[in-house]
Amino acid sequence: MAAEVTRLDRVGIGWRADLAAGIFANLDCIDIVEVIAENYFRTAKSTIRALRRLREQVPLTLHGVGMGLASTIPVVRERCESMARLVATIEPEAWSEHLAFVRAGGVEIGHLAAPPRSRQSAAGTIANIETATRIVGSLPLLENIATLIDPPASEFDEPQWVSEIARGSGAGLLLDLHNLYSNACNFGDDPTELLLRFPLERVVQVHISGGRWVDVPGDPPGQLSRRESGGPSGQRRLLDDHLHDVPPAVHELLTFLASRAPQPLTVILERDGHFPKFDLLLAQIELARNAVHRGRLLALNESACA
Repeated sequence: MAAEVTRLDRVGIGWRADLAAGIFANLDCIDIVEVIAENYFRTAKSTIRALRRLREQVPLTLHGVGMGLASTIPVVRERCESMARLVATIEPEAWSEHLAFVRAGGVEIGHLAAPPRSRQSAAGTIANIETATRIVGSLPLLENIATLIDPPASEFDEPQWVSEIARGSGAGLLLDLHNLYSNACNFGDDPTELLLRFPLERVVQVHISGGRWVDVPGDPPGQLSRRESGGPSGQRRLLDDHLHDVPPAVHELLTFLASRAPQPLTVILERDGHFPKFDLLLAQIELARNAVHRGRLLALNESACA
């Protein structure tokens, strides 16, 4: 089965204005483009027309960053309506949102935060997904987020909580592998074992990106993280900043995912700044494509030996 679906796997890149020329010049190497939805909620009609022209040349998917689905607070209807209008206008392949908390009492926190992973927050998230789905007209793909702190008052760990929401909502997953890797590093988990505990059968899209190690405020500088030192020091955290190349460990996770999830995967390279020459981004796209292919071959070989 793995060999049969390999040709359906795709690798693309997130649309950024600084990358526009490189993307248009290399569409033969790019399978799909992901667009940040909020950038087009209130924009000129000419910009929307340009986005539609891009969709005519390459498949598009929309990615939301501010809906705040993961909350007991009802999702803001106006944001869902903005997404609905954009989806109706652009007709993307899919749209996605983060499993994140972003506001309360009308105050925007300016960050994708992890809420307490509780039955209550899972139920509130499922209710918000139902509201968003009803307004937009289709289910979102749900993305796991990176967090620098383990949410207090949690009843579930991250894979359990995400699985509960995915089952309850019926939604597919956008599995961010660098987010998963960062959380594993920051809280002493094995990344591969953590990956296996997510509902991999629901993964539709994948994000890959890079980050950097940062000191935790108030902790002694220069201390090693748990995974760097092999012990539970926790004085440093791996920050998912989208400003660095994808590390080899994330490509290894992508290969492992492709060996365990036989359904077609759409992989998106995220880069938000410190842009290298576009040839280097194309090389990262090819590294991701090769990582998926290795995973498919692994699955095929394991099947043949079974």
